[in-house]
Amino acid sequence: MDTTPAPEFPATLEWLNLAKPLRMAQLRGKITALAFVNAGSAWCQQRLADLATLRKRHAEYLHVVAIHVPRFDHERDPRRALKRLHRLPLDFPIAHDADWVMWQHYAVDAWPTVVLLDGEGRVRDRIVGDTPVRDLDAQLSKLRAEAVPQSANPDPIELRRNHEPDLPLRFPMGIVANAQYVYVVDSGHHRVLECTPTGRIHRQFGSGGPGFIDGPMELAAFQNPQGVCLQRDALYVADTGNHAVRRIKLSTGDVDTLVGAGRPGAPIEGVVHDPRSVALDQPRAVAVSPSNLVCIATAGDNRIWAYDLGERSLRLLAGSGAMDMIDGEGPAAAFVGPSALSVVQQILYVCDEAGSAIRSVHLRTRQVTTLVGQGAWRFGNVEGSRTDALLQQPQAIALDGTAPVLWIADSGNDQLRTLRLGGGEVSTISLPQRLHGPAGLAVLNGVVWIADTDAHAVLRFDTGDGSLRQIPIGE
Repeated sequence: MDTTPAPEFPATLEWLNLAKPLRMAQLRGKITALAFVNAGSAWCQQRLADLATLRKRHAEYLHVVAIHVPRFDHERDPRRALKRLHRLPLDFPIAHDADWVMWQHYAVDAWPTVVLLDGEGRVRDRIVGDTPVRDLDAQLSKLRAEAVPQSANPDPIELRRNHEPDLPLRFPMGIVANAQYVYVVDSGHHRVLECTPTGRIHRQFGSGGPGFIDGPMELAAFQNPQGVCLQRDALYVADTGNHAVRRIKLSTGDVDTLVGAGRPGAPIEGVVHDPRSVALDQPRAVAVSPSNLVCIATAGDNRIWAYDLGERSLRLLAGSGAMDMIDGEGPAAAFVGPSALSVVQQILYVCDEAGSAIRSVHLRTRQVTTLVGQGAWRFGNVEGSRTDALLQQPQAIALDGTAPVLWIADSGNDQLRTLRLGGGEVSTISLPQRLHGPAGLAVLNGVVWIADTDAHAVLRFDTGDGSLRQIPIGE
């Protein structure tokens, strides 16, 4: 058992929500969970949610300290990292380790890694990867049983409250449009909005508070929903925080659950008799094919699933579960954090966020092909041929129904890009203003609707005259 003293926090850390730097001495007397995380990682987001839950359960015995370590160049900016972390309700110290100094001090080699310290400040254990929360809870309970009661620390930890502004939208993500309405997933407010093109809210689906409740639109509840798609008279929503896919019947506004147990888990293929009995792992996106397959991108297990609306059955479409960029058929392929989907006929397009790639899946053969992307760790800002182009952590895609063009929200570069399908090039669209971490796109009749996520705004880009303006939703 490792019982070496924990090294002091390095001076190079930037504390994102503390008035003054934290010292190891302030943690003495309680168990401490040092969580080495990356803001964009699905596994890390789940681990942070787990730790927030455990902190409430072991409040008198547990400190949690998050150490954010960047994966992408844009994440080296502490403001960008804090924006992404603000999507989660975290109330413990967060440090930004831009140069990987503390990562090296603790010999960490994977996200997420939780290092457990006892009340004497000694390293006692480490939990690596996306392990079940019960394993982490068991380790905490073991250390808690050994703990000797100590007096309160005379130098308490004081968090600096630096919340996002109080605006009508909070981290809007999924977006879809038809001739009459624009539907916006207001993720931070746990709801879906039906808006006119000028921004007037016509209906709200979801009470606005986090929860997992089916029923009438004003009583139903979502939790950090993200992706959305529109098929005839229904909206399908990737309810990420509930690890579920929900359906909104537009004729009545009623919400039901297609599949999802409210907790992460490994799905079981076959007929779904009880929607709440089948667990998904962080569904980020949904798309419905012409043959009524609801395709589901689950970032927690790096897979693409297919739910047959007619048979009410679930099956694996593609992905081995490994976090890698491998082309192949069905389970022989691998993804790196799939976060957005778009479908036309028998081709499903996948935005592989952590791999900075655009992939395709043939729905009949299940063949996965990389269209843009040069490996799980290659990213940048390069346009041109598909073989040369580089993206940086794209988070949304949308198909143009009138042209063979795939629109891409290249979020890490704050740019809007296009990929001409059929062997064409990647191009950058010149915009009159910069974007802010866009994570939702929809294209209809020459208009690109953009969820400008980190700016808490929805933008309307006219492809004809190049104009870009904000839609004042709910204002």
